[in-house]
Formats: sequence, structure tokens, C-alpha cells
Amino acid sequence: MSFIENTLEDWEQLVKKQLKTENIYEILSKDNLENITVKPYYQNNQETKILPKVEESTHLVAEYQDGLEEQAFAFRLNENVEGLEEKAIFINNPDLAEHILTEESNRYFSLIDVFSDDENAKINDHLAGELLSKAFERQICVDVSLHQNAGASIIQQLAFALAKSKELVEKFGPEILEKLVFRFAIGSNYFFEIAKIRAFKYLFNQFSKEFEKDLIPYIFAETSFRNKAKNDADNNLIRSTLELTSAMIGGADAVFSNDYKFEDSSELSKEISFKQQIVLAYESIINVFEDATSGSYFVEDITQQFAEKSWKLFLEIEEKGGYLELLKSGEIQNMIFEQAVKEQSWVEEGKIKIIGVNLYPKLEKKKSVEELYNSDKIKAVRLAEMFE
Repeated sequence: MSFIENTLEDWEQLVKKQLKTENIYEILSKDNLENITVKPYYQNNQETKILPKVEESTHLVAEYQDGLEEQAFAFRLNENVEGLEEKAIFINNPDLAEHILTEESNRYFSLIDVFSDDENAKINDHLAGELLSKAFERQICVDVSLHQNAGASIIQQLAFALAKSKELVEKFGPEILEKLVFRFAIGSNYFFEIAKIRAFKYLFNQFSKEFEKDLIPYIFAETSFRNKAKNDADNNLIRSTLELTSAMIGGADAVFSNDYKFEDSSELSKEISFKQQIVLAYESIINVFEDATSGSYFVEDITQQFAEKSWKLFLEIEEKGGYLELLKSGEIQNMIFEQAVKEQSWVEEGKIKIIGVNLYPKLEKKKSVEELYNSDKIKAVRLAEMFE
């Protein structure tokens, strides 16, 4: 039995015939805020490789609650909890990080960022010293979750993560790279977010080779607040489920679901938010795959595009003096501001659809862009705030 091998031109001719037009790319192409080229169909034209993660199985991280000890094997802590054994503990509070007494059977990771993200940009030397003295597996967090929630593009998030890493290397030496946790917020563009995590694995590995290392980044991924709304909170559950799926398939080492009822939080809503992860992991085992989308023509292509564009932006940041220098000058803040305002305008125009906000039902605009955003400050803004 033999198969006919079709060329890309053969597919194009078929699509032209079916759509009855020569301008198929004009019809099938769709704009996106990242300026990433998305083709209507792909062919395999590049070599692929598995992009590994640090953990064998993605940690499903819960906000600590009484009674969850038997169901959760990883907790995010803001306050000290005694008696935990054989858990992965993610420390989310600088005061707790400085004073916690570690238990031998647990594993400890820091989610504490030592950067101040304002015009007085600097690395907190005292806090960094305290964290580095702790018996944690990973002592310092490079946090770009705020940037995503403030409206930064994927390309900006990846470049900022590298630029912050470079600042830490210059301050503490290359060995610091083995002590980092990278904290990303995951948005709603399903395949783009998978590619974001994959692209950062590739980028960080290449970055580490500049210092004669061959490292895999430790990635902590959490659901975004950017696309969540006060009304119809159940819609937030659907959005965060897709975000968690992107994170697991992309190869995050740990995932965390923020409370879908972010303004009316309860013990039940926190538990439901965590159990989203349980259902995804136990029903589909996507948390154990090393790189599930490796070899996907589409995902591989956009991963490469994100990596190339982010690396270019990272080099531009370095040429201008680095992340802290551009924070002091306000350029980082302005970059995020311009991207965030553009995204907000797409929501206002209906080019980005948020069910229950600008679609089914359509709410009236109540706040302006000027009321929501500040070009001098990086702050989290939900897209739905314009209508609430």
C-alpha cells in the first residue's frame, strides 16, 4: 500500500477551490496582539526536541486549608503551618521566608521576588541574603506574574524574566541560576500560553549556556486575574481550567489556581479552585507528560517565534543598561502600559470577547482607559474592570 505525498502547494490549491478565492491567507489569517504569524495550516519543516521540566510530575499546589493535608501534596503558604510532612512547600510571604523552621521531610521553594518594580528599582540585598541562607531547594523567585496581570505581552514577559535573571547573575554570580523559581501567570490564549512556557524553557537553557551551564528553568505557573470578572464567577472557573491545562501541557513544574471568586472568597471556593487541578491531573494525567506538544507543527512554530522575538527584546533591554536601569527610567512601565491599553481597546471594540462582560450580556462601559492605567506604574488591571 502506498500513500500520495501532498505538497503545501497542493493544499493551497484545494483550499482556494473550496473557498472560491485566490486570497485565502487574507481570509484565514487572524490578527493577534503578539504580532505572531499564525498560519491556517502547517507542514513539518523543522527539527524538534523534547523540552524537559525539572519535576517528574507537576506539583498541584493548594492554598493551605485545614483538612486538605490528605488530598494535597503541595501547599502555598503565607503563614507558618506546623505538622506538615512530606509536602512541597511554596513560601509566598517574605516574613515567613525569613522565619520559617524547615522540616526535614518537606521540600521548600521560595516564591519571593527580591526586585522592587518601581522607579526606585533595586534588588533588596537584605532579603536576598536571608533567602539564600535558607535550606530551600530554590531560594529566589523571578516573578513576572505581575507583568502579565498588568497587561504585558508574552514576548515582554519572557524578555523581562531573562533580564531579571541577568541582573541576579551580575549581583550574585552564575550559580544563582540554579536557585531560581520562575513565576508566570497564565492567560487565556490556550496555545500561545503553552508556547510561552516552552519558549522560556528554550530561552533559559540558551541563556544558561552563556555561563557554561546547561539548565532547565523551574517554572511555577498560576492562573491569571487579567481576564477574570466579578459577575458570573462560574465563567472564571472555565477560564482558569483552560489556563491550568495550558500550564500542565506546556510543562510547568508547579501549578496554582487562584480563587475564581476573587472578591467573595470562601473556604469552598478555594477548595473548588484547587480541585480543578485534581480533576485535570487525575482524569487526563497531563501533569506527568514531559513535553506533550513536542512535534506539533503549530505549537513548535509559535514557540520558535516567541523565543526569537523575546530574545531580541532581551538584547535590546541589555543594550540600554538592563532591567533595573529601564525601570528607573520608566521605559519598562511604558512598554507594559502601551501593550495593556492596546489589549483593553480590543476588549472595548469586541475583538477580544469576554463572556458575561462584552458578550452575553454586553455590559456598558463604566471606566475609561485613563482611569484604569498609569504609564508610570506597573499595576494589575482586570480587563473587565472597564465594565464593572
